[in-house]
Amino acid sequence: MLVAMHAPDGFLGPGVAVVTAVISIVVIGLALRHASAELDDRQVPLAGISAAFIFAAQMFNFPVAAGTTGHLLGGALAAILLGPWVGALVVAVVVVVQALLFADGGITALGYNVLNMAIVPAFAGWALFLLWRKVMPRSSGGVVGAAGLACGMTVVLSAMAFSIEWLFGATAPIPFDTVFGAMVGVHALIGIGEGLLSALVVGAVMAARPDLVTGARDLSAEEIGDRRHVGARAFAIGGVLVAVVFAVVVSQFAFDDPDGLERVAQDTGFLDRARDHAVAGSPFADYATRGIGNAQLSLAVAGLAGVAVTLLVAYGLATATRRVSPRRSFHATSSS
Repeated sequence: MLVAMHAPDGFLGPGVAVVTAVISIVVIGLALRHASAELDDRQVPLAGISAAFIFAAQMFNFPVAAGTTGHLLGGALAAILLGPWVGALVVAVVVVVQALLFADGGITALGYNVLNMAIVPAFAGWALFLLWRKVMPRSSGGVVGAAGLACGMTVVLSAMAFSIEWLFGATAPIPFDTVFGAMVGVHALIGIGEGLLSALVVGAVMAARPDLVTGARDLSAEEIGDRRHVGARAFAIGGVLVAVVFAVVVSQFAFDDPDGLERVAQDTGFLDRARDHAVAGSPFADYATRGIGNAQLSLAVAGLAGVAVTLLVAYGLATATRRVSPRRSFHATSSS
């Protein structure tokens, strides 16, 4: 099963796999160090909820063209909510869990999957978001609009990243320009869905707890608009419930047509380079629960397990890396 930008083992050569693995390890290591400075204490639960929601949302493939589907990538969305370092870390958790427990995305491909799905979207998405903020109104609506545009554009940038990796690590005699054109074309369509869904999520968080959105920290209360904040416990419970609904219910309506990367691999002729997954025997491989014959229940249990694991891992990492900095302590004292 190929989902969105999840590349299997074998699509790219070992040299690219090693180089991208080193880059990803270094950047995620830096993300762990930077998380304490970027992550507000109140946002720690949001890190876990974001990971759970992105995992769940990636289970739903929506149609973007005849015979082609796409789904949420999530890197830019996480960056806008939590900052680019934490955003990259959150989506990296999702990608690793998907590879190790659900046989989604290759093990040797983890380097370029983390780079293309977590790191590139988080940092490029954050930069694009800041650029769009300069031309958008200083308001909640401006934040939502900038988020939608930035998130949609990062899907194309991720497709470009894979294409560049293909240039240096192609495993089939398919020209770079052929792969590049096909990847950019189909993922531009997927980006529309990414932008719309991301804007809805940012809008929902802005309506409930705008104080948690890193991308809106520069707005004053007047610019955000007077509104009653949802309590922290209610927000956390609501966020987890939304992730559960996506994983258990909405995922049942996913379209089975090939995703963007699989479609390109089919059309250009390198799909046969994919190798069998190393953990294809996992209890939740291919988002089906071993031992459960009912397909709907099998998918629901697998989705629920994925939500639980990503929530706990991301929340645990956020908690472990969080430290109260002098700057944060000063602000907390000043506002009390």
